[in-house]
Amino acid sequence: MIIDTHCHIDLYQTPEKVLQECVDTNMMVISMTNLPSHFEMGYPHFRNLKKIRLALGMHPLYAEVHKKEFALFLKNLSMTSYIGEVGLDFSKEGYATKNIQIESFTKILENISGKKKILSIHSRGAEKEVLELLKKYNIKFAIFHWYSGALKLIDEIVNEGYYFSINPAMIKSEKGRKIIEKIPITNLLTETDGPFTNINGNILRPIDVINVNKYFSNVWGKTISEVEKIISLNFRELLKSIK
Repeated sequence: MIIDTHCHIDLYQTPEKVLQECVDTNMMVISMTNLPSHFEMGYPHFRNLKKIRLALGMHPLYAEVHKKEFALFLKNLSMTSYIGEVGLDFSKEGYATKNIQIESFTKILENISGKKKILSIHSRGAEKEVLELLKKYNIKFAIFHWYSGALKLIDEIVNEGYYFSINPAMIKSEKGRKIIEKIPITNLLTETDGPFTNINGNILRPIDVINVNKYFSNVWGKTISEVEKIISLNFRELLKSIK
């Protein structure tokens, strides 16, 4: 099975076509949202799909509207087992709202602590702070999406039982490949982060996660089928947490 654990179907120019392609190719997909209001708009299109799930998100780069949206987050929390995209962003783009982000992310973790939820985590420039908060609130099931932090922190993340989702942009950079090499195979998952990623100017769709599988196939010396089985096994292991 081909698995995309982090993309944004609602943000494509033709989301209905992308969604139908995922259905037609029998993919397992977790589609992120950036705000609870976006989740509410998208949920009717996902609610009857077996393998494609919509996640409830509160993106850190939307911090200025978090306070307004938080009641909607709580309202919809019982509607899905998937939370994302959530986290912190202390890059130049997000640093001005650092304090709001911390307050929002802390409130999110307080409200899901002890619940059967899988989080897809944004951690750019704030990897250590994110990890500390996940541990503080006893969050057991999380995926670090497009991890770009320090290599030395990876072991600690792995020791907590968390996963890393790898996209085609990561396999194109030297830093990304070094990060991938450091992560145990048992903690790897796949993603595209479409439509925010592209190859040769072509925006990636969930089906393009196969590019990551091809990379793993070459690096691991395994067939594409064997790679898909490994990633599927990792994902099934994570899914046990919400059953």
